[in-house]
Amino acid sequence: MKVFIKTYGCKSNISDSEAMAGLLKKQGHDIVNSEVEADYIVVNSCSVKNATQGKELHYIREIVKEKKVIVGGCLTKTIDIRKFVPEVESVFDTNSITKLPNILENPHDEFSEEKESMRLNLPIIRSKEDIGIVPIGQGCLNNCTFCATKLARGHLISYRIGDIKRAVEQCVKDGCKIIRLTSQDTGCYGLDINTTLPELLNELVEIEGDFLIWVGMMNPWHAINILDPLIESYKTEKIKKFIHIPVQSGSDKVLIDMKRIHKVETFKEIVAKFREAHPDIHIATDIIVGYPTEEESDFQETVKIVQEIKPEVINVSKFSSRKGTEAAKLKPLTTEEVKRRSKIISDLII
Repeated sequence: MKVFIKTYGCKSNISDSEAMAGLLKKQGHDIVNSEVEADYIVVNSCSVKNATQGKELHYIREIVKEKKVIVGGCLTKTIDIRKFVPEVESVFDTNSITKLPNILENPHDEFSEEKESMRLNLPIIRSKEDIGIVPIGQGCLNNCTFCATKLARGHLISYRIGDIKRAVEQCVKDGCKIIRLTSQDTGCYGLDINTTLPELLNELVEIEGDFLIWVGMMNPWHAINILDPLIESYKTEKIKKFIHIPVQSGSDKVLIDMKRIHKVETFKEIVAKFREAHPDIHIATDIIVGYPTEEESDFQETVKIVQEIKPEVINVSKFSSRKGTEAAKLKPLTTEEVKRRSKIISDLII
């Protein structure tokens, strides 16, 4: 059969889609580049924002009129897809990727509470030939009140350094010039297997070849605990001078409400030390505006931190109340107020 894979969301989702494509091709199916060519559409969904969910459901409702549709990804863990689009052929969750070929041939729903512990040895078809997306683990150690991804991805499982190294070596052998290390939180990598992110990086940069490693998002409370060895790891030319550290709010009170374990000063210390050691570093951060307990004074603290730090990249998100999260129980701010705050932060971005 001919299959088109529609992917929403983060690098981890892209990596999952590459594995889905590889598994289906190994089973004898053709992976095509458009819906028009396909017999089946596999939608790999994201659950981070309400706006994304709306786009996904609209897409599924429209495409199911013409094609057979299978829905996978994080959204399947947070909502009942069939309540919104009962016509879909099958639904499977993030723990059931290896079951996709069987689901395609024998339509049924597949959900599992047990993670597929090893994704690195799966066949893949890369979405971009020169970019190798390498997952270093699944899940996280965090319990942020607003996050639906934890509901889908669960608790941390780190992959072994040797397995990751072999995956990167294969990427380099295949001609990849960029290696993107991805997980839900790279900063907590290895805490479940008695190793650390800097130890992993130090092994990977020993691989021969012409390539550049991009390290994915890490939360401040993990980054601060590995800060000195992490900064040391970045001295090599094989690691991109880029770090993604989401502060989310400039108010310590709001961070506590969000169950973010760090303080604003933690974020500032990480940025300052990285910039001192690597003046060419690019800082990326994430900010949520309009969290239900964010008062005007809290928001002004966020404005202040943006003006002070001036990150090279700022990802601004309006708070989305996601089903199943703690924050969904809180009374939201008005849409108009959230939009106002979002515009103020967006206007600060250079």
